[in-house]
Amino acid sequence: MTLTPNAVADRLALLSGYGLTTAEILYRLPDHPRILQTYIWQDYDITPSFPALNKFLNFWRETLEGALYTVRVDHAKMLRRSELRMVGAEFRLN
Repeated sequence: MTLTPNAVADRLALLSGYGLTTAEILYRLPDHPRILQTYIWQDYDITPSFPALNKFLNFWRETLEGALYTVRVDHAKMLRRSELRMVGAEFRLN
């Protein structure tokens, strides 16, 4: 199995403390402020500071017209160091 550069970078990020972060963002429609719309954002991020999510929310506030109403965040560490173990050998089957 050959890993792509993105897959290697994702696994290194998981090992260095990143986890999958999902944010459910409710925002008001610019033309109809009484109506709320949902946007789901997902990326690897570090808890509890969430730098990637905060960068995205700052971009939203500065660039987009829809005012934020609520942001609900869920974070899951998908891989921990204790879940890894060294393997003594590698076998390849053709």
